[in-house]
Amino acid sequence: MITFSEAQLMAWISPILWPFLRVLALFSVAPVFSMRVIPVQARVGLAFLIALCAQPMLESQPIIDVNGREALGAVAQQLGVGMSIGFAVRLVFAAVELAGEVIGLQMGLNFAAFFDPASNSQVSAVSRFFGNIGTLLFVVVNGHLVVLMAVVASFERFPVNGNVVASLQGLGLHEFGTALFSSALWIALPMIALLLFVNLTLGVVSRVAPQMNIYAVGFPVTLTMGLVGIAATLPMLEQPMLTLLQQMIDIFSAR
Repeated sequence: MITFSEAQLMAWISPILWPFLRVLALFSVAPVFSMRVIPVQARVGLAFLIALCAQPMLESQPIIDVNGREALGAVAQQLGVGMSIGFAVRLVFAAVELAGEVIGLQMGLNFAAFFDPASNSQVSAVSRFFGNIGTLLFVVVNGHLVVLMAVVASFERFPVNGNVVASLQGLGLHEFGTALFSSALWIALPMIALLLFVNLTLGVVSRVAPQMNIYAVGFPVTLTMGLVGIAATLPMLEQPMLTLLQQMIDIFSAR
């Protein structure tokens, strides 16, 4: 009769359990992975498969008894680091959506808002459009693979030791948060300059021809120029997203 001791079982389960929890925490927060159209069973199975395939890269992982006192701290650490990675990816999408919000404000389309079930808030049409384009671009540039690489690389900087406080203190997400507003403004800057020029031109026209109803003419002009400007500047969205994803990897990789 084949028997196994508890130490042997822990030696087999522990190297897979903690990466599995970290990846599963990522899938519950990160965009694309946390979409409601993806069944929970599929997320759990994919998280287990990733944890299993990453074992050759996760050597010398500590063995923590699931019945011991350290197990609770290890679970909290994996959930904290995994959700932090997902939140960092969410910030990348927030920068793109913020740029769309600023552009929609300049175009006068912020009144066209509707309820977004993903964020449980009202979003404008332009912001939603930029968010959808960012999602498609995220998949096209293999951003989902970049996120999985960041999870695997995070075990070098934040090894499984149950010290959740030290892990959260070393994340430095506040540094990544500062890049959110600057990147959003850089994305929206060409459109802001274009629409500012259009508004200045309309102001000159209103002074030259006071009899013209500038309110009836201004909105179609700004809307048309805004749509043309979005079509012209949308191909430049790739580089800012790649830069933000690289910054996200640097936060969770070993320094």
